[in-house]
Amino acid sequence: MGSTERQKYENIARQKMFAIKSLHFILCVGLFYGTWLLFRYNEFPTIAETGYRYNYYVGIAFAILVAFFMGTYNANLFGYTRIRSLALAHIMSQLFSMIIIYMGVSIGWRNFRSPLLFVILLAVYIAIDSLYAYAGNSYYFKLNPPKKTLLIYRNTRDRRRFGTITGKPMERLYHIEKELQFDGTFEELKGELEGFDAVFVAGLNSRCRNGLLKYCEENNIRGMFLPHVGDVIMQGTQHIQTFDSPVLMARRKVLHPNYRMLKRAGDILFSAIGIILLSPFFAVTALAVKLYDGGPVFYKQTRLTRNAKEFKIVKFRSMRVDAEKDGTARLSTGDKDDRITPVGRIIRKLRTDEIPQLWNILKGDMSFVGPRPERPEIAEQYYKEMPDFRLRLQVKAGLTGYAQVYGKYNTDPYEKLEFDLLYINQMSFLTDLELLFATASILFLPESTEGVDVGQVTALDYEKEANRTEKLEKQSEHWTD
Repeated sequence: MGSTERQKYENIARQKMFAIKSLHFILCVGLFYGTWLLFRYNEFPTIAETGYRYNYYVGIAFAILVAFFMGTYNANLFGYTRIRSLALAHIMSQLFSMIIIYMGVSIGWRNFRSPLLFVILLAVYIAIDSLYAYAGNSYYFKLNPPKKTLLIYRNTRDRRRFGTITGKPMERLYHIEKELQFDGTFEELKGELEGFDAVFVAGLNSRCRNGLLKYCEENNIRGMFLPHVGDVIMQGTQHIQTFDSPVLMARRKVLHPNYRMLKRAGDILFSAIGIILLSPFFAVTALAVKLYDGGPVFYKQTRLTRNAKEFKIVKFRSMRVDAEKDGTARLSTGDKDDRITPVGRIIRKLRTDEIPQLWNILKGDMSFVGPRPERPEIAEQYYKEMPDFRLRLQVKAGLTGYAQVYGKYNTDPYEKLEFDLLYINQMSFLTDLELLFATASILFLPESTEGVDVGQVTALDYEKEANRTEKLEKQSEHWTD
């Protein structure tokens, strides 16, 4: 299939998927609107009553909220997301939207009616969304057969970064037919690109990569590029038109005064409310930790925040008192870590060990959203390998962020840095709001708390990395055949 024919086919496929998504959205809003009318009037209303502007406003508000949450949770990212994740994204979008509407009108009316109708609607949504996620994903794969794909990387470490990209469900969209280890010019690479519908690229020099970008644009080839840190920084540059040519200005991130005040006010307000509302969980968790081994309830640890300032982070203790008796700072290996107590395993799964950090947020050491604070000892090890890791200290540390929502506990520190720089580039009230709601979804994903391998000290174990690289180098001839 030629470039023009391929583009025409893909446009038709996109239009079909858009129609399916639109029908689902209209059904979702329509079901809510009918339920809302029953909730308000306690019976089927007359046609005149359904036309009151107040009802329309509620229906429009629900549609806006659902659209916002669907965007936050990537609820319509068919093909690239597992069915259960798609269904969960839609269910959470509708659930949060209904809760906000219900709380808003109940406070306005000063009357909290039974939410039973909305609970029944949620059950209906679960059935519809599960079917929609399965059928939508299946139809997407039918419209988009696997693309003939070339994987290009500079060295074996870059090759390893493709691990999650080439796994399910991506392998149903991109069939890797050839792997190429390459570190030359684009002119030398150009002959290898014939006949491929997509390319995955990591680690190529900038001149070669620029040529490849233009080639993909001209020939309607899908390019998947793993970014360098410099690429992420460039996304945050500002266009300055002071010369005859366009200029992009890069500088250290400076928060707008209005955003800084709004962010801090929100941190103070919601951390105080959280401490009050979650006080029963504080009491129960503290009692469970204390009764298990009689040790201290809280665990305090030195972490880094904005401009490398040190502070003491507070958590409920989930490990033995002598967990680091050898004096070595190391990350957890997750379920395989024998330092974690039985109580600790429970509170880690429920994430209640993190609740005391609300006190750090209230004090101003942290914010709700920002790069996760790293230990100075582990950060120093990362600096030796990646001096750029210091760039994440441009802003205050946070409870959650891009790395926590889209990565894992054991995500490679280089990729954590890229996630954190993406957030720093896009910081805004709306971004913070989206990340806070998106964080709720990872509570249902146990893989988000996967630890590092047994024997590793940090997420980047240099000795193990060197041994693995040496082994992969020996296999490079097999990969490039």
